[in-house]
Amino acid sequence: MTTTLEFPVLLRLIDERSSAFRAAVASARSLDVQVPTCPEWTLFDLAQHIGEGRRAWAATVAAGPAPAKSVPEGAPAAPREREAVPAWLAASTQELLDALREAGPDRGCWTWWGASQSPQTCGAVARHQLQQLAVHTYDAQVTVGAPEALPGEVALDGVEEFLFTCVATTSAWPHKPTALDFHATEGHSWRLTVDGDGARSTRIPAPDTTPVPAADEGPDAAGVSVRGTASELVLFVYDRIPADSLQMEGDAGLFDLLRAWEPEE
Repeated sequence: MTTTLEFPVLLRLIDERSSAFRAAVASARSLDVQVPTCPEWTLFDLAQHIGEGRRAWAATVAAGPAPAKSVPEGAPAAPREREAVPAWLAASTQELLDALREAGPDRGCWTWWGASQSPQTCGAVARHQLQQLAVHTYDAQVTVGAPEALPGEVALDGVEEFLFTCVATTSAWPHKPTALDFHATEGHSWRLTVDGDGARSTRIPAPDTTPVPAADEGPDAAGVSVRGTASELVLFVYDRIPADSLQMEGDAGLFDLLRAWEPEE
């Protein structure tokens, strides 16, 4: 299983995760229930975020490199009636998919990430949109009492996408230089290095194939390493499940420092 998905696969999976999100919303008895993993939101708030967000990104993709991240004027507002929400969500996702298909993966696109390891292209936008939908689908499923692991190919790509897009920066790490290793039980591993040059991630050999220094061994050892399924790793880095849900070696406090870090970019 590879860690980078082709553009047509990304679009298919965006559609699938959107369908799973709508199914969770449709099964809820009320849109007013709180979302445990996003406690400041009700299920309606989450659905509104998903629908309006996909329409805004559709407009952004259509605009190309110029900033246009806003819900198009005249777009239908999120309906308050639970029965009407799935169709509104489906239309929102379709707008995004249509815009992405029209643009193609290599077209330049405005993004909120600048000095990251992800390009400012429509393909990178599609990759991040898939992860947004996947994690928020999990949020909706938790809310209705039916959480499911992220699909394997979505989750495996999601670990790298998070590291390359959400963490990478050229802002100096304000603490002692170190590295954090992520090992997916599916056989892929990544190292996040943080130092005076910022934060950058690379793929590294999986521990079961080529020896990689443990968290307390050797000059190139990571300060902490975490191991779990790709789904568990994604949910952990997005703060959906606690650290004790995974296997961890080394200084777990480094993850607290990473979460608290606010690069100056």
